[in-house]
Formats: sequence, structure tokens, C-alpha cells
Amino acid sequence: MAEHVENSDPKGESLMEKIADKFHGDDSSSSSESDTETKKPVVKSEVEAEPEPETLKNKVWRLFGREKPVHKVFGGGKPADVFLWRNKKISATVLGGATAIWVLFELLEYHLLTLICHILIITLAVLFLWSNATTFINKKPPHIPEVHLPEGPILQVASALRIEINCALDLLREIASGRELKKFLAVIAGLWILSIVGSWCNFLTLFYISFVLLHTIPVLYEKYEDKVDPLAEKAMHEIKKQYAVFDAKVLSKIPRGPLKDKKKD
Repeated sequence: MAEHVENSDPKGESLMEKIADKFHGDDSSSSSESDTETKKPVVKSEVEAEPEPETLKNKVWRLFGREKPVHKVFGGGKPADVFLWRNKKISATVLGGATAIWVLFELLEYHLLTLICHILIITLAVLFLWSNATTFINKKPPHIPEVHLPEGPILQVASALRIEINCALDLLREIASGRELKKFLAVIAGLWILSIVGSWCNFLTLFYISFVLLHTIPVLYEKYEDKVDPLAEKAMHEIKKQYAVFDAKVLSKIPRGPLKDKKKD
């Protein structure tokens, strides 16, 4: 009997060990699940921390505080394509035509009315002779298309000009009433610089220089904007600093008009 009990003990112990191992396995699996659950928020926080470079990238300072690409600033249509040289043939043709006009009127001292009359004389003479010559050589006369100015685009251009002119008049009225000292100083400085430039060259040359700058500066800025914007940011900070000193020493001592006080009240 003693031997039978001794032989049965190892079986009982092995059964108890299996049960204990099973409970330990369940504990280890539950602990591993709890570990994974505790690790999940860490991974989530790491994932949420990744978009920080994008937010920092969006906060990059841009010239004149623009938030759109240069192409969108110019309207995003065909004029923007011409100014930014998206189609090099069209841009080169437009710039070459403007250069030819400037050479004709400025260097060769051609007059606008004379040029228009000469072009019309040559065009009408060629078409008239060609139309009469076709009756002798038994060929079809040249097809002269009917040209009509569309009403829609002209009204759109006129409406856009009207809006811009009204905005300019409102700005001048606001400045003249003594409400905006900063705008007053900016407009006076701009007009003074423009008068100096106008004394150096006539209106046609000034218009041609502006046209050439519109075809060169935007495309160069779009190409090197990552280098230009940091330099422009430093320059703007320095200008604001100098203006703050000028405001504290000079502008703050100028008495304000009654319209300024009423506006604040």
C-alpha cells in the first residue's frame, strides 16, 4: 500500500504542475496584453508628434505675407503663364514685341499715329491689289474675316478697372482725411520716388522697364524663393524696428485729428 501511494504521488504532482503551468500561462498572456495596451498610447503619441514638421513648414515666412504660390498670386491663368515663362515661346514673343515697340518709338523716334497709319496703308493696299488680281488669274479672292469686339471681355475689363479706380479713390480720400498716417507716409514716399524716376525717363521707357521687370523678377523669385524669403524677413524686421524708433520719436508727438479719436471711440 505504501508503495502504491508513493507511485501515485508523482502523477498527482505532475497533474498539479500542469494546472499551475496553465494558470501561469494565462497570467503571462494577460500581462503581455496589458503591456501591449500600455504601449499603444506611446505609439499613438509618437504618431501624433510626427506632423510637427509640416506645421512648422506651413509657418515659413513668405514675402509680402503671401499664402499662395506665385502662380496663384498672378491669377493662375494665361497671364501668369506668360509672366512666369511656363510657355517660353509665348513669353519670348510678348517680350520681343514690347522691345520692338520700345525701339520704334524711343530709339527710332517713330510716332504712334504715323505708325498706325503706315500699317493700315500697307495692309489695305496689299489686300486691295490681291483682291483685284484674283479676277485676272482666275483664283479665289482672299478671305477677309469679320472682326468684332466681344462685349463680355470688354465689360469685364471695364468693371475690373472701375473697381480698382474706386479703391484707389477711397484710399486717397481716407489718407486726405487724416485717418491713416502710415499710409500717408507710404503714398507720399512712393509718389516722390516715382517723380524722381519720371524725371530720368519718359512714360514709354518707364512702362517698358516695368514690363521687363514683370517678366524677370517673378520667375527669378519663384526659382530662388527659399533663399530670398529669409533675407526679406530679416529686412522687414529691421524696417519695423527702425519704424518703431521713428514712431516713438516723431510720429507719436504729432497731434491726432478728431476723426482718429472718433474712430477709436
